[in-house]
Amino acid sequence: MKEFILTQEETERTVLVGLITNTQNEAKVNEYLDELAFLAETAGAQPVKKFLQRLDTPNSRTFVGAGKLAEIKNYIDENEIGMVIFDDDLSAKQVQNIEKELQVKILDRTSLILDIFAKRAQTANAKRQVELAQYQYLLPRLTRLWTHLERQRGGIGMRGPGETQIETDRRIILDKISHLKEELKSIDRQKSIQRKNRGKLVRVALVGYTNVGKSTLMNLLAKSEVFAENKLFATLDTTVRKVIVDNLPFLLSDTVGFIRKLPTHLVDSFKSTLDEVREADLLLHVVDISHPAFEEQIEVVNKTLQEVCDSADKPMILVFNKIDAFSYVEKAADDLTPRTRENISLDELKETWMAKMNDNCIFISARNKTNIDELKSLLYQRVKEIHTTRFPYNDFLFQHYDEIATDNNDDEGAS
Repeated sequence: MKEFILTQEETERTVLVGLITNTQNEAKVNEYLDELAFLAETAGAQPVKKFLQRLDTPNSRTFVGAGKLAEIKNYIDENEIGMVIFDDDLSAKQVQNIEKELQVKILDRTSLILDIFAKRAQTANAKRQVELAQYQYLLPRLTRLWTHLERQRGGIGMRGPGETQIETDRRIILDKISHLKEELKSIDRQKSIQRKNRGKLVRVALVGYTNVGKSTLMNLLAKSEVFAENKLFATLDTTVRKVIVDNLPFLLSDTVGFIRKLPTHLVDSFKSTLDEVREADLLLHVVDISHPAFEEQIEVVNKTLQEVCDSADKPMILVFNKIDAFSYVEKAADDLTPRTRENISLDELKETWMAKMNDNCIFISARNKTNIDELKSLLYQRVKEIHTTRFPYNDFLFQHYDEIATDNNDDEGAS
Protein backbone atom coordinates (compact mmCIF):
# COMPACT_ATOMS: atom_id res chain seq x y z
CA MET A 1 0.00 0.00 0.00
CA LYS A 2 2.95 2.36 0.21
CA GLU A 3 2.35 3.30 -3.42
CA PHE A 4 -0.84 5.16 -2.47
CA ILE A 5 0.34 7.21 0.48
CA LEU A 6 2.91 9.92 1.05
CA THR A 7 6.25 8.42 1.93
CA GLN A 8 8.65 11.33 1.42
CA GLU A 9 10.29 12.74 4.51
CA GLU A 10 10.96 16.13 2.89
CA THR A 11 8.34 18.85 3.29
CA GLU A 12 6.09 19.14 0.25
CA ARG A 13 4.62 22.51 -0.69
CA THR A 14 0.90 22.23 -1.24
CA VAL A 15 -2.22 24.29 -1.95
CA LEU A 16 -5.67 23.60 -0.52
CA VAL A 17 -8.98 23.74 -2.39
CA GLY A 18 -12.51 24.09 -0.99
CA LEU A 19 -16.01 24.82 -2.29
CA ILE A 20 -18.53 27.36 -1.01
CA THR A 21 -21.95 25.77 -1.56
CA ASN A 22 -25.54 26.17 -0.41
CA THR A 23 -24.78 24.00 2.61
CA GLN A 24 -21.51 25.64 3.72
CA ASN A 25 -20.79 29.36 3.63
CA GLU A 26 -17.42 31.03 3.16
CA ALA A 27 -16.66 31.29 6.88
CA LYS A 28 -17.36 27.59 7.34
CA VAL A 29 -15.22 26.60 4.34
CA ASN A 30 -12.32 28.72 5.62
CA GLU A 31 -12.64 26.98 8.98
CA TYR A 32 -12.58 23.57 7.27
CA LEU A 33 -9.54 24.59 5.22
CA ASP A 34 -7.75 25.71 8.40
CA GLU A 35 -8.29 22.20 9.74
CA LEU A 36 -7.19 20.73 6.40
CA ALA A 37 -4.01 22.83 6.66
CA PHE A 38 -3.37 21.36 10.14
CA LEU A 39 -3.91 17.87 8.71
CA ALA A 40 -1.45 18.64 5.91
CA GLU A 41 1.15 19.89 8.39
CA THR A 42 0.66 16.77 10.50
CA ALA A 43 1.32 14.68 7.37
CA GLY A 44 4.54 16.63 6.73
CA ALA A 45 3.36 19.05 4.03
CA GLN A 46 3.59 22.84 3.94
CA PRO A 47 0.33 24.57 2.93
CA VAL A 48 1.10 27.83 1.13
CA LYS A 49 -2.25 28.98 -0.30
CA LYS A 50 -6.00 28.31 -0.19
CA PHE A 51 -8.30 28.40 -3.21
CA LEU A 52 -12.06 28.87 -2.80
CA GLN A 53 -14.81 28.70 -5.40
CA ARG A 54 -18.53 29.28 -5.10
CA LEU A 55 -20.49 26.49 -6.82
CA ASP A 56 -23.93 24.98 -6.20
CA THR A 57 -22.48 21.48 -6.66
CA PRO A 58 -18.96 20.18 -7.38
CA ASN A 59 -17.99 19.89 -11.05
CA SER A 60 -18.44 16.21 -11.94
CA ARG A 61 -15.29 16.24 -14.09
CA THR A 62 -12.76 18.39 -12.19
CA PHE A 63 -14.52 19.29 -8.88
CA VAL A 64 -13.89 23.02 -9.51
CA GLY A 65 -14.67 24.96 -12.67
CA ALA A 66 -12.32 25.29 -15.64
CA GLY A 67 -11.41 28.90 -14.78
CA LYS A 68 -10.50 28.09 -11.19
CA LEU A 69 -8.50 25.05 -12.31
CA ALA A 70 -6.53 27.28 -14.70
CA GLU A 71 -5.90 29.74 -11.84
CA ILE A 72 -4.59 26.90 -9.65
CA LYS A 73 -2.44 25.66 -12.55
CA ASN A 74 -0.80 29.08 -13.00
CA TYR A 75 -0.05 29.34 -9.27
CA ILE A 76 1.44 25.84 -9.21
CA ASP A 77 3.73 26.57 -12.15
CA GLU A 78 4.92 29.89 -10.71
CA ASN A 79 5.51 28.69 -7.12
CA GLU A 80 6.92 25.15 -7.45
CA ILE A 81 3.95 23.43 -5.83
CA GLY A 82 4.10 19.62 -5.78
CA MET A 83 0.68 18.70 -4.40
CA VAL A 84 -2.95 19.88 -4.32
CA ILE A 85 -5.30 18.76 -1.53
CA PHE A 86 -9.09 19.00 -1.87
CA ASP A 87 -11.27 19.27 1.23
CA ASP A 88 -13.86 16.79 -0.08
CA ASP A 89 -13.66 13.27 -1.47
CA LEU A 90 -12.81 12.98 -5.16
CA SER A 91 -13.86 10.21 -7.52
CA ALA A 92 -11.23 8.24 -9.46
CA LYS A 93 -12.26 10.07 -12.64
CA GLN A 94 -11.94 13.49 -10.98
CA VAL A 95 -8.46 12.64 -9.67
CA GLN A 96 -7.44 11.47 -13.15
CA ASN A 97 -8.76 14.59 -14.86
CA ILE A 98 -7.28 17.00 -12.32
CA GLU A 99 -3.86 15.28 -12.42
CA LYS A 100 -3.91 15.49 -16.22
CA GLU A 101 -4.54 19.25 -16.03
CA LEU A 102 -2.27 20.18 -13.12
CA GLN A 103 0.53 17.59 -13.51
CA VAL A 104 1.07 17.31 -9.74
CA LYS A 105 0.02 14.90 -6.99
CA ILE A 106 -3.69 15.14 -6.09
CA LEU A 107 -5.09 14.16 -2.70
CA ASP A 108 -8.49 14.52 -1.08
CA ARG A 109 -9.31 14.85 2.61
CA THR A 110 -9.79 11.11 3.13
CA SER A 111 -6.52 10.07 1.48
CA LEU A 112 -4.70 12.68 3.57
CA ILE A 113 -6.21 11.34 6.81
CA LEU A 114 -5.35 7.79 5.74
CA ASP A 115 -1.75 8.88 5.22
CA ILE A 116 -1.59 10.35 8.74
CA PHE A 117 -3.09 7.19 10.20
CA ALA A 118 -0.55 5.08 8.30
CA LYS A 119 2.30 7.13 9.80
CA ARG A 120 0.83 7.07 13.32
CA ALA A 121 0.05 3.33 13.44
CA GLN A 122 2.49 1.60 15.80
CA THR A 123 0.97 -1.73 16.82
CA ALA A 124 0.07 -4.62 14.54
CA ASN A 125 -3.61 -4.00 15.31
CA ALA A 126 -3.51 -0.33 14.27
CA LYS A 127 -1.48 -1.13 11.15
CA ARG A 128 -4.02 -3.74 10.05
CA GLN A 129 -6.90 -1.36 10.70
CA VAL A 130 -5.25 1.35 8.61
CA GLU A 131 -4.40 -1.07 5.82
CA LEU A 132 -8.02 -2.25 5.70
CA ALA A 133 -9.24 1.34 5.49
CA GLN A 134 -6.76 2.06 2.68
CA TYR A 135 -7.93 -0.91 0.61
CA GLN A 136 -11.60 -0.03 1.19
CA TYR A 137 -10.85 3.52 0.04
CA LEU A 138 -8.96 2.27 -3.00
CA LEU A 139 -11.47 -0.33 -4.19
CA PRO A 140 -14.05 2.00 -5.84
CA ARG A 141 -11.22 4.13 -7.28
CA LEU A 142 -9.51 1.37 -9.26
CA THR A 143 -8.23 2.37 -12.69
CA ARG A 144 -5.70 0.80 -15.02
CA LEU A 145 -2.99 2.57 -13.03
CA TRP A 146 -3.10 -0.18 -10.40
CA THR A 147 -1.84 -3.08 -12.57
CA HIS A 148 1.14 -3.61 -10.25
CA LEU A 149 -1.24 -5.26 -7.74
CA GLU A 150 -1.10 -8.47 -9.77
CA ARG A 151 2.59 -8.83 -9.00
CA GLN A 152 1.90 -8.78 -5.26
CA ARG A 153 -0.04 -12.00 -5.64
CA GLY A 154 1.82 -13.69 -8.51
CA GLY A 155 -0.34 -13.31 -11.59
CA ILE A 156 0.31 -16.71 -13.23
CA GLY A 157 -2.84 -18.79 -13.15
CA MET A 158 -4.76 -16.13 -11.22
CA ARG A 159 -6.58 -14.46 -14.11
CA GLY A 160 -9.75 -16.06 -15.45
CA PRO A 161 -10.65 -16.31 -19.15
CA GLY A 162 -11.43 -12.92 -20.60
CA GLU A 163 -10.98 -11.18 -17.26
CA THR A 164 -9.79 -7.58 -17.52
CA GLN A 165 -6.87 -6.23 -15.52
CA ILE A 166 -9.14 -4.05 -13.39
CA GLU A 167 -11.32 -7.04 -12.51
CA THR A 168 -8.19 -8.95 -11.50
CA ASP A 169 -7.02 -6.06 -9.33
CA ARG A 170 -10.47 -5.76 -7.77
CA ARG A 171 -10.49 -9.45 -6.89
CA ILE A 172 -7.01 -9.21 -5.36
CA ILE A 173 -8.04 -6.26 -3.21
CA LEU A 174 -11.26 -7.98 -2.13
CA ASP A 175 -9.18 -11.00 -1.06
CA LYS A 176 -6.88 -8.71 0.94
CA ILE A 177 -9.86 -6.98 2.56
CA SER A 178 -11.39 -10.34 3.50
CA HIS A 179 -8.08 -11.54 4.97
CA LEU A 180 -7.60 -8.34 7.00
CA LYS A 181 -11.15 -8.52 8.35
CA GLU A 182 -10.51 -12.07 9.57
CA GLU A 183 -7.30 -10.96 11.28
CA LEU A 184 -9.11 -8.05 12.94
CA LYS A 185 -11.91 -10.37 14.11
CA SER A 186 -9.27 -12.51 15.80
CA ILE A 187 -7.78 -9.42 17.46
CA ASP A 188 -11.30 -8.34 18.52
CA ARG A 189 -11.82 -11.70 20.24
CA GLN A 190 -8.51 -11.34 22.10
CA LYS A 191 -9.37 -7.81 23.20
CA SER A 192 -12.84 -8.92 24.29
CA ILE A 193 -11.26 -11.58 26.52
CA GLN A 194 -8.88 -8.96 27.93
CA ARG A 195 -11.81 -6.67 28.77
CA LYS A 196 -13.66 -9.52 30.52
CA ASN A 197 -10.54 -10.28 32.57
CA ARG A 198 -10.49 -6.75 33.98
CA GLY A 199 -13.08 -7.83 36.50
CA LYS A 200 -15.33 -5.50 38.44
CA LEU A 201 -13.54 -2.20 37.89
CA VAL A 202 -15.64 0.69 36.57
CA ARG A 203 -14.48 1.74 33.09
CA VAL A 204 -14.02 5.39 32.13
CA ALA A 205 -13.19 6.41 28.53
CA LEU A 206 -11.67 9.68 27.33
CA VAL A 207 -13.37 10.81 24.12
CA GLY A 208 -13.28 13.99 22.11
CA TYR A 209 -12.25 15.76 18.96
CA THR A 210 -8.69 15.20 17.83
CA ASN A 211 -5.98 17.36 19.45
CA VAL A 212 -8.03 18.53 22.45
CA GLY A 213 -5.59 17.19 25.07
CA LYS A 214 -6.97 13.73 25.90
CA SER A 215 -3.53 12.08 26.09
CA THR A 216 -2.13 14.90 28.24
CA LEU A 217 -5.05 14.48 30.63
CA MET A 218 -4.55 10.70 30.60
CA ASN A 219 -0.93 11.21 31.66
CA LEU A 220 -2.01 13.47 34.52
CA LEU A 221 -4.73 11.19 35.88
CA ALA A 222 -2.96 7.88 35.37
CA LYS A 223 0.59 9.15 36.01
CA SER A 224 1.58 7.36 32.79
CA GLU A 225 3.62 8.27 29.72
CA VAL A 226 1.13 8.13 26.86
CA PHE A 227 2.45 9.79 23.69
CA ALA A 228 1.04 13.33 23.36
CA GLU A 229 1.91 16.18 21.02
CA ASN A 230 0.27 19.14 19.28
CA LYS A 231 -0.65 17.23 16.14
CA LEU A 232 -3.81 15.57 14.90
CA PHE A 233 -4.34 11.87 15.64
CA ALA A 234 -1.35 11.54 17.99
CA THR A 235 -3.17 8.55 19.52
CA LEU A 236 -4.43 5.64 17.40
CA ASP A 237 -4.19 2.67 19.74
CA THR A 238 -6.39 2.65 22.81
CA THR A 239 -4.36 2.88 26.01
CA VAL A 240 -5.91 1.52 29.23
CA ARG A 241 -4.52 2.36 32.68
CA LYS A 242 -5.64 1.62 36.22
CA VAL A 243 -6.27 4.85 38.14
CA ILE A 244 -6.87 5.29 41.87
CA VAL A 245 -8.55 8.49 43.08
CA ASP A 246 -8.72 8.65 46.87
CA ASN A 247 -9.87 5.13 47.85
CA LEU A 248 -11.51 4.28 44.51
CA PRO A 249 -9.80 2.30 41.71
CA PHE A 250 -11.12 2.36 38.12
CA LEU A 251 -9.89 1.84 34.54
CA LEU A 252 -9.22 4.83 32.28
CA SER A 253 -8.84 4.48 28.50
CA ASP A 254 -7.57 6.99 25.95
CA THR A 255 -9.13 6.62 22.48
CA VAL A 256 -8.59 7.87 18.94
CA GLY A 257 -9.84 11.43 18.36
CA PHE A 258 -12.78 12.23 16.11
CA ILE A 259 -12.85 14.78 13.31
CA ARG A 260 -15.29 16.33 10.85
CA LYS A 261 -15.90 14.24 7.75
CA LEU A 262 -14.22 11.25 9.40
CA PRO A 263 -13.89 8.68 6.59
CA THR A 264 -16.39 5.83 6.89
CA HIS A 265 -13.62 3.35 6.08
CA LEU A 266 -11.71 4.49 9.16
CA VAL A 267 -14.75 4.29 11.42
CA ASP A 268 -15.46 0.75 10.21
CA SER A 269 -11.81 -0.30 10.54
CA PHE A 270 -11.40 1.11 14.05
CA LYS A 271 -14.48 -0.55 15.54
CA SER A 272 -12.27 -2.63 17.85
CA THR A 273 -10.64 0.56 19.15
CA LEU A 274 -14.06 2.12 19.69
CA ASP A 275 -15.22 -0.94 21.63
CA GLU A 276 -13.52 0.63 24.67
CA VAL A 277 -15.99 3.49 24.32
CA ARG A 278 -18.96 1.18 23.80
CA GLU A 279 -18.18 -0.79 26.95
CA ALA A 280 -17.29 2.22 29.11
CA ASP A 281 -19.48 3.03 32.13
CA LEU A 282 -18.63 6.74 32.03
CA LEU A 283 -17.36 9.04 29.29
CA LEU A 284 -15.03 11.99 29.83
CA HIS A 285 -15.73 14.19 26.82
CA VAL A 286 -12.69 16.48 26.51
CA VAL A 287 -13.24 19.78 24.65
CA ASP A 288 -10.77 22.45 23.54
CA ILE A 289 -12.51 25.56 24.94
CA SER A 290 -9.98 27.82 23.18
CA HIS A 291 -11.04 26.62 19.72
CA PRO A 292 -13.42 29.08 18.00
CA ALA A 293 -15.64 26.20 16.79
CA PHE A 294 -15.62 24.11 19.98
CA GLU A 295 -19.42 23.82 20.03
CA GLU A 296 -19.45 22.31 16.54
CA GLN A 297 -16.69 19.92 17.63
CA ILE A 298 -18.90 18.82 20.55
CA GLU A 299 -21.71 18.11 18.06
CA VAL A 300 -19.36 16.12 15.79
CA VAL A 301 -18.21 13.94 18.71
CA ASN A 302 -21.74 13.42 20.06
CA LYS A 303 -23.03 12.49 16.59
CA THR A 304 -20.16 10.04 16.07
CA LEU A 305 -20.71 8.49 19.50
CA GLN A 306 -24.40 8.04 18.77
CA GLU A 307 -23.87 6.54 15.30
CA VAL A 308 -20.82 4.37 15.94
CA CYS A 309 -20.80 3.56 19.62
CA ASP A 310 -24.48 3.76 20.54
CA SER A 311 -23.32 5.86 23.48
CA ALA A 312 -26.05 8.48 23.60
CA ASP A 313 -27.34 7.38 27.00
CA LYS A 314 -24.01 6.84 28.76
CA PRO A 315 -23.19 9.07 31.75
CA MET A 316 -20.86 11.85 30.60
CA ILE A 317 -18.69 14.55 32.12
CA LEU A 318 -17.83 17.44 29.82
CA VAL A 319 -14.21 18.49 30.45
CA PHE A 320 -13.41 21.88 28.95
CA ASN A 321 -9.63 21.89 28.53
CA LYS A 322 -7.11 24.60 27.55
CA ILE A 323 -8.64 27.44 29.57
CA ASP A 324 -5.09 28.85 29.65
CA ALA A 325 -5.36 29.45 25.89
CA PHE A 326 -8.90 30.90 25.98
CA SER A 327 -9.35 34.49 24.79
CA TYR A 328 -12.27 36.74 23.94
CA VAL A 329 -12.88 40.26 22.60
CA GLU A 330 -14.83 42.53 24.94
CA LYS A 331 -17.39 44.66 23.11
CA ALA A 332 -17.19 48.41 23.46
CA ALA A 333 -20.03 50.05 25.42
CA ASP A 334 -21.17 52.02 22.35
CA ASP A 335 -21.09 48.98 20.03
CA LEU A 336 -24.73 48.10 19.36
CA THR A 337 -24.08 45.21 16.96
CA PRO A 338 -25.12 41.72 18.12
CA ARG A 339 -22.56 39.82 20.19
CA THR A 340 -20.74 36.98 18.47
CA ARG A 341 -19.02 33.88 19.87
CA GLU A 342 -15.74 35.79 20.26
CA ASN A 343 -17.43 38.32 22.59
CA ILE A 344 -18.43 35.74 25.21
CA SER A 345 -16.23 35.49 28.30
CA LEU A 346 -15.06 32.31 30.00
CA ASP A 347 -17.21 33.07 33.06
CA GLU A 348 -20.33 33.32 30.87
CA LEU A 349 -19.48 30.03 29.18
CA LYS A 350 -18.99 28.39 32.58
CA GLU A 351 -22.42 29.51 33.79
CA THR A 352 -24.09 28.43 30.55
CA TRP A 353 -22.55 24.96 30.36
CA MET A 354 -22.70 24.23 34.10
CA ALA A 355 -26.45 24.87 33.98
CA LYS A 356 -26.87 22.90 30.75
CA MET A 357 -24.96 19.85 32.04
CA ASN A 358 -26.39 19.84 35.58
CA ASP A 359 -22.89 20.42 37.01
CA ASN A 360 -21.48 17.47 35.02
CA CYS A 361 -18.85 19.69 33.49
CA ILE A 362 -15.62 21.29 34.59
CA PHE A 363 -13.10 23.77 33.18
CA ILE A 364 -9.41 22.84 33.39
CA SER A 365 -5.97 23.30 31.91
CA ALA A 366 -4.20 19.96 31.63
CA ARG A 367 -0.98 21.71 30.60
CA ASN A 368 -0.93 24.03 33.63
CA LYS A 369 -2.64 21.45 35.92
CA THR A 370 -5.39 23.95 36.72
CA ASN A 371 -8.50 22.47 38.45
CA ILE A 372 -7.15 18.93 38.18
CA ASP A 373 -7.98 18.23 41.84
CA GLU A 374 -11.54 19.45 41.21
CA LEU A 375 -11.77 17.14 38.20
CA LYS A 376 -10.56 14.20 40.30
CA SER A 377 -13.19 15.02 42.93
CA LEU A 378 -15.99 15.13 40.32
CA LEU A 379 -14.69 11.95 38.73
CA TYR A 380 -14.58 10.26 42.12
CA GLN A 381 -18.22 11.14 42.80
CA ARG A 382 -19.49 9.86 39.45
CA VAL A 383 -17.41 6.64 39.46
CA LYS A 384 -18.44 5.91 43.08
CA GLU A 385 -22.12 6.32 42.15
CA ILE A 386 -21.71 3.72 39.39
CA HIS A 387 -19.65 1.42 41.62
CA THR A 388 -21.99 1.46 44.62
CA THR A 389 -25.02 0.91 42.37
CA ARG A 390 -23.36 -2.12 40.83
CA PHE A 391 -21.87 -3.41 44.10
CA PRO A 392 -24.18 -2.30 46.92
CA TYR A 393 -22.21 -4.32 49.49
CA ASN A 394 -19.06 -2.29 48.78
CA ASP A 395 -16.81 -5.29 48.24
CA PHE A 396 -14.16 -3.42 46.31
CA LEU A 397 -13.54 0.09 47.64
CA PHE A 398 -10.19 0.51 49.32
CA GLN A 399 -10.24 1.59 52.95
CA HIS A 400 -8.95 5.02 53.84
CA TYR A 401 -5.77 5.08 55.91
CA ASP A 402 -7.57 6.74 58.83
CA GLU A 403 -10.31 4.06 58.68
CA ILE A 404 -7.66 1.33 58.88
CA ALA A 405 -6.06 3.06 61.88
CA THR A 406 -9.46 3.38 63.61
CA ASP A 407 -10.23 -0.31 63.02
CA ASN A 408 -6.88 -1.30 64.53
CA ASN A 409 -7.48 0.87 67.62
CA ASP A 410 -10.93 -0.66 68.09
CA ASP A 411 -9.43 -4.16 67.90
CA GLU A 412 -6.81 -3.27 70.53
CA GLY A 413 -9.47 -1.81 72.83
CA ALA A 414 -11.66 -4.89 72.52
CA SER A 415 -8.76 -7.16 73.48
